[in-house]
Amino acid sequence: MKALTFSTFGSSAVLEYIEIPNPILKSDEILVEMRAIGLNFADVYRRKGNYHLKGNPPFIAGYEGAGVVVNANNQPGFKIGDRIAFADVPFSNAELVAVTIANAIPLPDSIPFETAATILLQGLTAHYLATDSHKTKKGETVLIHASAGGVGQFLTQISKLLGATVIGLTSSAEKAEISLKNGADQVYLYSNDWKTQVLSFRPNGVDAVYDSIGSTLNDSFEVTKMCGKVIFFGMAGGDPDFVNPRMLMDTSKTLTGGDLWSYLISKEERIKRAYQLFDWINNRDITIAPPTIFKLSEGKKAHDFLESRKSTGKIILIP
Repeated sequence: MKALTFSTFGSSAVLEYIEIPNPILKSDEILVEMRAIGLNFADVYRRKGNYHLKGNPPFIAGYEGAGVVVNANNQPGFKIGDRIAFADVPFSNAELVAVTIANAIPLPDSIPFETAATILLQGLTAHYLATDSHKTKKGETVLIHASAGGVGQFLTQISKLLGATVIGLTSSAEKAEISLKNGADQVYLYSNDWKTQVLSFRPNGVDAVYDSIGSTLNDSFEVTKMCGKVIFFGMAGGDPDFVNPRMLMDTSKTLTGGDLWSYLISKEERIKRAYQLFDWINNRDITIAPPTIFKLSEGKKAHDFLESRKSTGKIILIP
């Protein structure tokens, strides 16, 4: 089979589209022929050597995608031709992927392969953030960093669906328009004294802040109300500064972390959460922008486009 690989760490120049052996199935795996693969910043981090990575050189990145079963491996409940999606299976940047049955999400006919590869990782992240890390209530105001990004767009729509007022933060006027189209009530630019603007809109502070930037963590606390919460789930802008526990005690504010893998703990959880997303999409409660599509063989171009920060929607790879 062909796969997008790298044997050394570095820029996109280390990527190679080469022929490698087909996966050898374990007893609890099925073989899936990929039809669409999600590209995420985690794949860039893996390529650079600063994120967890499985296997040996040549390494294969990717954890998200959708395809068709071509070897059911005598697993009950699966047959050749079944449509399967997943959000947490390694080595997905390939024509064939060995998928552990616990990680396989049956894909309804109403959800195209491209849509599944577009929504699962970021959509499930937004889902747990709004329903577990912080149980969003009607009437609350939430602040979403990078609101025009992949997770930010889903998180804005889900928060609105659950009855919250949403303030978005973005880096450009163009991205602010995207955030507004996704339902944000107010959008402020990082370059325009956003903390003052947030507190002008909500003088007592917001109920919750979703911070995927990291370096803004203490700023996020400054615009959070007494007894409010900051949910820290990413470091796109670098490591966060130290948070003073005395501040948390004095203001009764809460800091919580978030990681998707803490919630995708069983086949039942994966299917339940994914099908909630599928229902929202089928009912048009949530809309998604068309993804930018590259061939898997054009992986270098796809990585370069993702790193350019010019993309606003999802990037997917097609074998």
